[in-house]
Amino acid sequence: MIDADKIALVTGANRGIGQEIARQLAARGFYLLLGARRPESAQATLSAIEASSGQAQIIPLDVSDQQSIERAFKMVQNLTDRIDVLINNAGMLQDEGQSILSIGSELLEQTLRTNAYGSLWMVQRFKPLLKAGSRVINISSGGGAICEGVSTWAPAYCISKTTLNAITLQLAEALAGQGILVNAVCPGWVRTDMGGASASRSVAEGADTPVWLATEAGTQINGQFLRDRKRIAW
Repeated sequence: MIDADKIALVTGANRGIGQEIARQLAARGFYLLLGARRPESAQATLSAIEASSGQAQIIPLDVSDQQSIERAFKMVQNLTDRIDVLINNAGMLQDEGQSILSIGSELLEQTLRTNAYGSLWMVQRFKPLLKAGSRVINISSGGGAICEGVSTWAPAYCISKTTLNAITLQLAEALAGQGILVNAVCPGWVRTDMGGASASRSVAEGADTPVWLATEAGTQINGQFLRDRKRIAW
């Protein structure tokens, strides 16, 4: 069993924002469970954490596959009886520049499964390990906001993030009475494999609000959509 005061599970921890979130949480004393669809791809994250005297373990996990989530849950359940922080970061963006009028049903479904439903399935299955005081943080996007019109540059991706924001609100309401906080974050346009080299923000900037929600944010912050530690409309 894991012997640690604080335990965090980060999905998509093999690169980009997920990798940086994991690194920062490890530096703050968390034991990290590194969820990755391809376990070997998370080795660099594991090595970086261990090189800084942190502790971590790779968890094979494809959030779009409920059987994979079930296997991951059983593995984690054998390691610990609690998760203090669950960060649903895994995501995909493969429809940039496409039109909602022509996008294929398979790509739309896979994007929704990965970016939205997977976060819901993770909370549903890992609920036995989420205790009072646990925090769930969903990595969303401004592309999912509908308050000032609808983003159309990547329709499947944007629809999935709108759905994720709605899921966040539903989960926050359902878990509030159990002392479990659920929020969503727009990290901004970040220089990752997904965001590209021209993006305006570093991975450290993208990871800042999720790490803050995991470690410092007040318990009154629940069911919110945030960027740069501030509530934004969606």
